[in-house]
Amino acid sequence: MFDYIKGFLSDKRKTSKGTFLTIEASGIGYMFEVTEKDFSDFSPSEDEKHKFYLSLIHREDLMALYGFSAKETRDIFQILLSVSGVGAKMAIALLNEFDTCDLISLVINGEFKELTRAKGVGPKLAQKIILELKDKLMRTELPRTASTMLSQTPALCDTHAILLSLGYEENEIEGALNKIINSVEDNSNPEEILRKALTYLSL
Repeated sequence: MFDYIKGFLSDKRKTSKGTFLTIEASGIGYMFEVTEKDFSDFSPSEDEKHKFYLSLIHREDLMALYGFSAKETRDIFQILLSVSGVGAKMAIALLNEFDTCDLISLVINGEFKELTRAKGVGPKLAQKIILELKDKLMRTELPRTASTMLSQTPALCDTHAILLSLGYEENEIEGALNKIINSVEDNSNPEEILRKALTYLSL
């Protein structure tokens, strides 16, 4: 299973099937589909190496590679694929329309009508995404080692659970929340806390 690749961006192309980048690493070019934002943000260069987190989809009739410049985007992509009726193309469409934090907030708040802004997502599927993903994002139990501050603050507790569901380790989450908490204007707002925590974790 691929986790990430680091190398020089040698090519980018946009076709009717999607947006693609090619990273050269150890003399081999790896082409993978990316979101429109990542496609726009990166240009071919032999002077700088770029790191992309990968997701490989392997079926009997298909092998496809998807790349993301941020780990949390790759992780929410994989969570989206767990919803029946959501394939890779639709997951990419959702990530083209919403950034990771906004998408998580819409799911947590049950705003299915907003999700229909994404290409190919109708009201029934949007409600299904919320029904299945809200449970996945919020059901992660906090470990017993979670700090007293986190256990007593609902917004921090919610953020902690979401970050755990995205695959971050307990020490990473604790470190990020301790670093950003003093810069949070409203510590009862989980969306603000989540956005700042994800920004810190992506550094």
